[in-house]
Formats: sequence, C-alpha cells, structure tokens
Amino acid sequence: MKQIITLTLVLFISFTSFAQKKELKAAKKAIAGTNYSGAITSLKMAKPLLDGAKEKYKIEYYYLLGKAIYATGKDVSKYDATMEAFNTLLKLENNPKAKYSVEANNIILDIKNSIYQDAVADYKRAAVDFKENPELANPLYEEASIKFNKVYEISKHTDTIALFQSARASFYGKKHEKAIEVSNQLLELGFTGAGTQYSATSVVNGATEYFPTKEDMDKKVAMKLFTDPKTSVFESQRGFIHKMIINAYRGLEQNEKALEAVGRAKEESPNDYGLLVDEANVYYAMGNKEMFKSKLEEAIKINDTDASLFFNIGVMKAELGDNKGAIESYKKAIEIDPKYFDAYNNIGAAVLEDAAAIVEEMNNTTNDAKYDQLQKQQEDVYRNAMPYYEKAFQLNNEAISVVQTLMGIYYNLEMDDKAKEMKTIYDSLKD
Repeated sequence: MKQIITLTLVLFISFTSFAQKKELKAAKKAIAGTNYSGAITSLKMAKPLLDGAKEKYKIEYYYLLGKAIYATGKDVSKYDATMEAFNTLLKLENNPKAKYSVEANNIILDIKNSIYQDAVADYKRAAVDFKENPELANPLYEEASIKFNKVYEISKHTDTIALFQSARASFYGKKHEKAIEVSNQLLELGFTGAGTQYSATSVVNGATEYFPTKEDMDKKVAMKLFTDPKTSVFESQRGFIHKMIINAYRGLEQNEKALEAVGRAKEESPNDYGLLVDEANVYYAMGNKEMFKSKLEEAIKINDTDASLFFNIGVMKAELGDNKGAIESYKKAIEIDPKYFDAYNNIGAAVLEDAAAIVEEMNNTTNDAKYDQLQKQQEDVYRNAMPYYEKAFQLNNEAISVVQTLMGIYYNLEMDDKAKEMKTIYDSLKD
C-alpha cells in the first residue's frame, strides 16, 4: 500500500513539473510573438503549481510574468505590477549578474527613466507653459512631485536628487504640508544637492531629456537613442531647502513655525543674508513693520549690492511715515540698478505726497497772495516728481498708472502738448 502511495506521489510531482514546463513554455512563446495577453493566460494556469515548484521554475515564472505585464512598455498603469514581478524575481535569483536579473534590472531602469522624463515634462509645463495660470500649473506640479517620489522609491531610496525635485515641485505647487514633510526628510538624510545633473538630446524628437544617474544617460547614448550627453554641476541646495520650509509655513500662515525654521537655518548658515530677508518677510506677514525694516537693514550689512533690499526698506519707511528716508532708500536702489522701474515710480509718488498738504492749504485760504505762493510750491513739487515718472515711463511705457500721473502733472504745469500725448497713450491702454 505504501508503495502505491509513493508511486502516486511521484506521478503527481512529475505531472505538476510537466504542467509547469508546458505553461511556462507557452508563455515564453507567446511573449516572443508579442501575444502578451496569451502569455498572461498561460502564466495564470501555471501559478497554482508554483508552491511545490523548483526554484528555477519560480524564477522563470516571475521573469515571464514581468515581461508579459510590461509588454511594449507604453502602458504606464502597468509599471507597478511589472516591478512587483521583477522584484520577486530579483529576490529569488539573488544575483544581479544572472541572466534574468540583468534583463529585469534593465527594464526597471527603463521604467525609472520613463517616469523621470514624465515628471520633468510635467514640471516644465507647470513652470513655463502655465507660469501665469496657477489653476493649471499646480496640478502639474503635484503630478511631477508624485512621479519624482516614485523614482526615489524605485531607486530604493538612493536617488535623493529625485526626492529633492519632489519637494521642490510640491513647494511650487502650493502643497505646503507635503513640501515641509519632504524637505525635512532631505535635511535628516543630510542631503546637500551638491552634485551633477545628466542630460542628452533625443534622436527621435530633438528634445533635451534628463537622467537620474550618469549610468542611465550613458546607457541610452550607447544604444544610440540619445546624443550630446551633458553633465551640469550644482552647488549645495540646503539653503534653498530651508527656504522652502520657511515659506511653506508662511503659506500655511504658521508664522511662529516659520520663525523657528529660520532659526534652524541660521544655525547652518549664519551669514546668509537671504535668511534675514525671509525672516523679515515673516515679520511683515505678522504685521511687525519695525522688525521687517530691522531685518532688512541687517541683511544690507551682509550684502549691500541687492537693489531689492534697499527698495523694500524704502517701502517700509514710507509706510512708517518716513518719506524722506524712503526716497533715500529708493535712490540707493537706483544706484545699484539704474533700470529699477518701481524705485523711480515710488520716488515720484513719495515726492507728490508733499502736494497733498499744499492743496489742502490752498483750499482753505482766502488770501490771494498766499494762494499764489502755495500754487507755486505745488508746481515745484510737480516739477520735482516729473523726471522720476518720465524715467519710469521710459522703462515701461505700458504702465497705465504712470501714464495717468504724468498726464496730470503735464496739465497742471500747462505743458499741453505733452499732456495730450499722454492722453492719447492713456486712452489706448485703457481700451
């Protein structure tokens, strides 16, 4: 009786082994003929037989399953299932140089590159095509962030550049909480971003494409799919990562946390004047104008060549009632940047502030001699403001507020020809 049972068991094992071979062979043949659905059907029939199968048949099964699911590689929705099959194969084979593992790793690399290229494309569309349209740009940034993070996962958490790009896409897409989470993850990993970026030109469409690693780029160039490989070197991005955290907290209106983030950033970069600017902006958001001005003045001590710092200090001085000091700061901004439109415009506006008090006094006087004296003072104010507005108009002749102000100045100074010229320009802009 025992002999019969043993014989039956041997026959069963032999039949199972035969069935496995048959279905695997059928799947292999179907894949060779690009009949991927047929291969999936054969593999479904082989799957119940895996439990008692030899290791080599399990390895071949998961190799064929990954190939069948991946098919031509054009269906992005099948990438996860493809990698799941191949990752099982890689664990079973446990030899990156083995036949099936080499091919599986190459396909996983292709998947990673494909997702990376899609992420870059989404990011570029958001940053360039929809720059002025956040409603369209933000979802693209979010898609890019998800895809960059996927590349990081596929790389088994080694491609930290992709993780940085994920954080940056979340930040620009106004996904503040995600940007903070991923940015803090980068800081904890000790990421600096100092390194290289790899790109090459596609022979298919001539577009520049980017690769996570030099190995990825070199492989595609060697296959003659890309030409003109380039390597770009980047400095540390830790300062920018800190800034993303600070400004993401600002976006969430969590200003106290933003100030805490500034403090952490200063521990790494105590002489970064940009952090003082960020800190100043947080204080401005909190309504603390004195601290805003104070922090900008600290920043100027570190870097006195940034025109925008002087301009912003001028704005704050004006809001605090220091009109004379505001004009001095605007003029300093112009010394650094002679084409600073806003600085010229704001000087003109600051000069005209003096006219308001004069007009009020004119309206309240009944003395003709006094009125004439005040009118002359008013005209002097207009003459002082005029060259700044004219320079602003020269820099931007479509700024309707500047055109309107110049038109008023010319009329008040009885410069009728110039007033009519401005009126014509004003009407064309208004329409």
